[in-house]
Amino acid sequence: MNSIQKLAGLLARHAAQDGMQPSAIPGLWLVRSCHTTEPAHVLHEPALCFVAQGRKQVMLADQTYEYDSDKYLVVSVDLPVSGQVIQASPGEPYLCVRLDLDPTMLADLIADLPALPMPARPSRGLCVGDLTEDLADAMVRLVRLLDRPDDIRMLAPLVLREIHYRLLVGEQGETVRSLAMAEGKSRQIGRAIAWIKRHYDQPFSLETVAAEAGMSASSLHLHFKAITAMSPLQYQKQLRLQQARRLMLASGMDAAQAAYEVGYESPSQFTREYSRLFGAPPARDMAQLRQKLSVPGTPAGGAAAVRRPADQPAGARTPVAPSLA
Repeated sequence: MNSIQKLAGLLARHAAQDGMQPSAIPGLWLVRSCHTTEPAHVLHEPALCFVAQGRKQVMLADQTYEYDSDKYLVVSVDLPVSGQVIQASPGEPYLCVRLDLDPTMLADLIADLPALPMPARPSRGLCVGDLTEDLADAMVRLVRLLDRPDDIRMLAPLVLREIHYRLLVGEQGETVRSLAMAEGKSRQIGRAIAWIKRHYDQPFSLETVAAEAGMSASSLHLHFKAITAMSPLQYQKQLRLQQARRLMLASGMDAAQAAYEVGYESPSQFTREYSRLFGAPPARDMAQLRQKLSVPGTPAGGAAAVRRPADQPAGARTPVAPSLA
């Protein structure tokens, strides 16, 4: 039995219900789905994702990424994406493990490694790589600790360090290194993303975002698109629309209220852009989502609750949603 088969067996036991579930190991999430799903639009945070069984598709702007048990997915910056399970059944459910990446651990490892080459240009903040046996074996050993909870405190940090190391020196090492770099274009774009997330409901100014990132407006636009596959304005629009959808679903707001809440001044513009992203105008999209939620066992894309970042005060508005895996 290879490592991926072992991982699938562990996940089948520990991820007993459909959905994304936290584990006893901080930052480790277990995912199960007995059905294929509709696209779920979320803000994906930096993470590593392994599929042990089934197949997943993620869309970033107009680009599509697929991964299964032969691949792994890495996200190095917060990215608005849509994703859906495209291969799953009750007999062979989709099983996935997601690990939040730790920039501090990556930086410590980089300091201990021989000098690594700096990338000639910023790398895309989402990529798919070929899964190696060494990386898969390390993940199996991490998940297996869930069977021995008394060992987690002592052994999990050692295995987590190994996983981060193998990512750094592996096929997608440049993308992973960008998460820990204290300087460079990737870190500047990270500051721009953080500013947009905090001010997503305010009028957009490229010059203001560029000043926050310490870049010229033209350089920001160029490098932002290289990393996120979209312009800063498109990024803000996706955050606004995702948050508006959540507000309508969770709070019962109508489209006009939600549009105003996330910063739109024109309800008609909001409806056009909403329809373009989600494939239906707000009222019809909400009716479809609520119908799916009313059917037991039917996954509803984009219906999950939104998490508030730890550094954001309670009561503040945020577009951050649970990451896909």
